[in-house]
Amino acid sequence: MLRLALIAALAVFGSGCFASFATGVVADALSGPGTLGTDDDPELVRDAAPFGLKTMESVLQSQPRHVGLLTSLASGFTQYGYAFVQQDADAEEFAGRNTPAATMRLRAKKLFLRARDYGLQGLELSSPGITEKLKSMRGLPEAVAPLKKEDVPLVYWTAAAWSLAISNGKEDMGLVSELPAPEALMKRALELDETWEEGSLLEFFVSYEAARPGGTEAGAKAFLDRSLKLSGGKHLGVQVSWAEGVLVQSQKREEFEAVLKAVIAADVDASKKDRLANTIAQRRAKMLLKYADDLFN
Repeated sequence: MLRLALIAALAVFGSGCFASFATGVVADALSGPGTLGTDDDPELVRDAAPFGLKTMESVLQSQPRHVGLLTSLASGFTQYGYAFVQQDADAEEFAGRNTPAATMRLRAKKLFLRARDYGLQGLELSSPGITEKLKSMRGLPEAVAPLKKEDVPLVYWTAAAWSLAISNGKEDMGLVSELPAPEALMKRALELDETWEEGSLLEFFVSYEAARPGGTEAGAKAFLDRSLKLSGGKHLGVQVSWAEGVLVQSQKREEFEAVLKAVIAADVDASKKDRLANTIAQRRAKMLLKYADDLFN
């Protein structure tokens, strides 16, 4: 209600200095902590999120250097694209409906690239020139070295969006060739603050370690264990990632099913701030179990 009131106030007040001030207040409100993550109704959030994202984009036009707003846009489009577009594409593929899946995956890719670009826009404010350095793929460790602890949220969402865009755009070899850039960003964020968001950075590395050349299941398990310790086991998504990204690869079906059944049985109300993410993780766990025969020989 506060955010809606501020938006209404912005419409009432005219131009000039006060309007600029009002826009800044709205930007601060829109980029602050929200309540969507505590919701247990993904469909309600699916319907509500686009309005919020488009509102933030409108405010950004007059506040293009608002780091909080850019971070919210990067995270918002990433989460919306993953939870409500990529998941649908995956479900269509599992069901053998490849044509609608391809259309959804293209849309997901576009959403992730939009999120990435907002993230890069924000990182440019503290590290001018970083976009060109990352996209050139030359001297990546040096490119990310100036980033600081306060940049971690923006770094995380930029890298997550970039990685997901690549995952959903495997036919785009130019985009796929950019994979070292989000990897470098995530590694730098991990160096800066391993404990951010109760180990959320480590969750990325569970799948990454299993998939990278030279990666090992033991290495992925170490990231999993550290992540679970930092979150107190409250983040169900990392367990789904472990089952899907590691246990399928090693063809450990019994353990795969045990992990996913434990995720489904978990109480999503145990951590209210993670309720939406955990509800979506349970949905994915159910889908993976449904199509387990397709995943195991």
